[in-house]
Amino acid sequence: MADEEKIGGSLTGLSAHEAQAFHEIFMRSFLIFTGIAILAHILVWLWRPWLPGEEGYASLMDGATAVASAVIPYLA
Repeated sequence: MADEEKIGGSLTGLSAHEAQAFHEIFMRSFLIFTGIAILAHILVWLWRPWLPGEEGYASLMDGATAVASAVIPYLA
């Protein structure tokens, strides 16, 4: 009797309504996660580009030194 009920059902055991609800929650959370990951990658790229300029990473140290020397007086 139980085998006969499973023949027309899904492999997961969810009804069509439950499967649609799960799919909606899954897609929404996936899109939120993807959006946060893209934002994080953009922020890291702005902080430290993965591909250095013509002078290499040494040119980035000049900017970092200037920012550090400007911020340190406010921290003390």
